[in-house]
Amino acid sequence: MATLILTTVGGAIGGPVGAALGGVIGQAVDRNVLLTPRARQGPRLSDLKVQTSSYGTQIPKVFGTMRVAGCVIWATELIETRSTSRAGKGQPSITGYSYAASFAVALSARPIAGVGRIWAEGKLLRGAAGDWKSTTGFRLHHGDEAQAPDPLIAALEAQAPAYRGIAYAVFENLQLADFGNRIPSLTFEVIGDAVTPTIGAVARGLAEGVVAGTGPATPVHGYAASGDSVGGALETLATMAGAWLVPAGGALRLDDAVGAATVLEPDAATRETRRPIETVPRRVSLSCYDPDRDYQIGVQQAQRPGGAGWRDEAIDVPAALPATRARGLAQAAIRRAEQGRVTRRVTLDATAIGFAPGDAVRLPDAPGVWRATRVGVEGRGVTLDLVPVSAGSIELAADPGHALPAPDVRAAATVIVAAELPPLDDARADLLRLAVFVGGTQPGWRGAALLVSGDKGASWNSGGAIVAPAVLGRIATPLSIGTDRLVDRWSTLEVLLAHDDMLLATSGDAALDRGANMALVGSELLQFRDAVQLAPRRWRLSTLWRGRRATPASAHAVDTPFVLVAEDSMTLLSLPRARAGDTIRLLAQGAGDAQPVATEVVLTGISLAPPAPVHLRATADAGGGATMRWARRSRFGWRWDDGTDAPLGEEREAYVVTVEQDGATRSLTTDAPQMSLPAGTLTSGPARLSVRQQGTLAVSAATHVTIEGTSR
Repeated sequence: MATLILTTVGGAIGGPVGAALGGVIGQAVDRNVLLTPRARQGPRLSDLKVQTSSYGTQIPKVFGTMRVAGCVIWATELIETRSTSRAGKGQPSITGYSYAASFAVALSARPIAGVGRIWAEGKLLRGAAGDWKSTTGFRLHHGDEAQAPDPLIAALEAQAPAYRGIAYAVFENLQLADFGNRIPSLTFEVIGDAVTPTIGAVARGLAEGVVAGTGPATPVHGYAASGDSVGGALETLATMAGAWLVPAGGALRLDDAVGAATVLEPDAATRETRRPIETVPRRVSLSCYDPDRDYQIGVQQAQRPGGAGWRDEAIDVPAALPATRARGLAQAAIRRAEQGRVTRRVTLDATAIGFAPGDAVRLPDAPGVWRATRVGVEGRGVTLDLVPVSAGSIELAADPGHALPAPDVRAAATVIVAAELPPLDDARADLLRLAVFVGGTQPGWRGAALLVSGDKGASWNSGGAIVAPAVLGRIATPLSIGTDRLVDRWSTLEVLLAHDDMLLATSGDAALDRGANMALVGSELLQFRDAVQLAPRRWRLSTLWRGRRATPASAHAVDTPFVLVAEDSMTLLSLPRARAGDTIRLLAQGAGDAQPVATEVVLTGISLAPPAPVHLRATADAGGGATMRWARRSRFGWRWDDGTDAPLGEEREAYVVTVEQDGATRSLTTDAPQMSLPAGTLTSGPARLSVRQQGTLAVSAATHVTIEGTSR
């Protein structure tokens, strides 16, 4: 007996970088031959999940949209950055290290349209809107045959390949702090085609020049072709479409059309074989990538009614399919197996020699369409081995299961507020202290890098990374001049915070006494007892304690910066005392900032100086002298725990008194909060008297009084 079978499609699909599509002729593509004769490794779901970097690793051909891990094809050593800071005078320096890496990842062995989301260690590194969650440079090479080498690789390698025909991504200086200072395992949402391809289009793309015709029009969300056989991939596609391969001239055609079936003569000799129902799987489980679950592997099952038998079957499909489509395919597999247990052998005369495997026929004594799996010549007759053609799959209601996708919160723009503040506790410092508050315009803000310059931007030093967001915004209503002597129960202040998730809270008087609800408005520290939300982001603050820590209770216009002063969201920069009077420039940049956000602060020395004296009184006498009295204040002891006097807070008590009259200035010193100006000090006319407290590290601001001098 002679048997007619088709020649085959074979060869590796992906292959290592630079390898071409292997030979495509040499193995039978007859459906039975594809399924049984020789063991081979087909595409597996796990192959697409784990990122590799070994030579010889296959790179899949991506059609439609798929999530793949890719293969690292080039990388630099870790790039180390060192930063040194010092907490204060006499304290040891602290050296910190950060790491970055540059590398390239091959994604597809055919050109692609683009890349969507990118995951790093299961968390989103790049969101659906193209925003980055961590700082990195990124370039995508789409894999066309004219692409040039990547400029970074070309700059570091003597003979940099262009990887033409390979789509790959290049990361430049990806910051590794979020990933344990190592290159993370990445997966990519690769968009192989701008429009959803059909199974026929995928088949032609896999075996170009071998598969002819348009093929099945069944859409496939995504397909990643890999493995050691093109035939295996074509068989998988044919199964998904309920189709089969037939010869078409010098090529093959993926055929799912049954309308052109040949009707056999009624006198054809037919023998039917029926296998036991137990040979049919009682349950089929189909695994694929579910696009509704961030392309995580989903499993859908279909069960044969009655459930006789013991065999279960598992099918891996390296495709992205919604749950409804996957369950439909599983059900179609059971139906195909049920119908396929009935086979027929038909004997025809020699005129049937033109039949070939894959041809569709209709039998006079059996319903439906049958497909020839084998064509044989026996004596002067032709035999056809036939199997029923099962209808294609349909979508069935299915539950994809509960998914926990990585949150895609768009990286927010950075907002920065900085000010030199007086001490907020009783800790003594010997350096100027600059408080920096940084937050974002959306909840997705994940920190920012800080740069500091004390020479008008000529040079910059690292201020470290700020990761704790502050509650900040701007005031929405003006605030008039207040006093630090009374609780302001009449004024209100409305503020507009940076985003909806920022919250303020009402506090009790006891908590306020311990420093709760401290806010910075312009250069004034104030506290608020009551906070009422009026609308998203908008709050009304009342029962105000103004001018805290001896800051000026001045008037504030609309849009003045507002920030809630909290220890866990405040970064303190220590600067030399010699910087007093300098302008410090600050730059902050996070993942959501195209350009750094800038601000600047003039250092007045308020963080080291005692508060200005208060209650200054002066009385002139007839002899040109005067008596001055005042009350000192302290940088510390603001809670007034002993109820008697404020602690000195300095190494010694000292004051500088200045007398200005008639264009002349005279300075005197004293170690008590009073002074008697000797006779003849003042002349007739107004005199301006000032007093400053001389602190250990700085001099306070002045308190003034004007009196009328008396002639001698």
